[in-house]
Amino acid sequence: MNLDGRRVLVIGGTSGIGLGVARAALAEGARVTVASSGAAKVRAALDRLAGAEGAVLDVTDEGAVAAFFAGRDGFDHIAFTAADWGQVHHVPLGETDIRAAASIFDVRVWGAVAVAKHAAPGMTPGGTLILTNGMAAHRPQPGMAVTVAMAGAIEHLVKGLAVELAPVRVNGVCPGAIRTEAWDELPAEFRAVQEARLAGQPLPRVGETTECAEAYLTLMRNGYVTGQTLRVEGGWSLSG
Repeated sequence: MNLDGRRVLVIGGTSGIGLGVARAALAEGARVTVASSGAAKVRAALDRLAGAEGAVLDVTDEGAVAAFFAGRDGFDHIAFTAADWGQVHHVPLGETDIRAAASIFDVRVWGAVAVAKHAAPGMTPGGTLILTNGMAAHRPQPGMAVTVAMAGAIEHLVKGLAVELAPVRVNGVCPGAIRTEAWDELPAEFRAVQEARLAGQPLPRVGETTECAEAYLTLMRNGYVTGQTLRVEGGWSLSG
């Protein structure tokens, strides 16, 4: 499926993996809109994305999500890369504030549900909604029990929505360690653990945003894939 002229929305497309997806889609001739909850982030992204459009969208506000999609023509493809990294917890379970920890689901799970609910009716049949989880779902580490649960929930949400929303396709991308702003902002001790872990995987390095973005475009192009989550993780799942 050619992306030339296709309408692509990247939610969370103002930085990191989302910005990479937007750039890659623009390079293939897509009509790209990037959305973020911060107006300043949208403006800054548009300075880096010649030809893209921008919109402010808070996915934790279902009313705003409904209004956003009601006021626009349908999209062919939507990549959901939004994440509230400030809510990712790296603390022992015994020190976890359960009410605060629950907020990690607000953007990446419930935000994705709101987008699916209100975007799918207007999407092109055969187009795809692509969610984003992470390898925490498959390689749990101490201090991240709630994060593991959230990441796993996204992957199962992909399967449920693929059945519910057909013929709109629903897929996921599961990145490993990808060089983004969020990677640089991880706690130093946690990043050191991850860098040591990378040395033991088949491709012993951090992945690049361009490499991860290609997974999203592959899922947009291939009209016979739904309910799947594509890992982009350098072989982490194969390492001991």
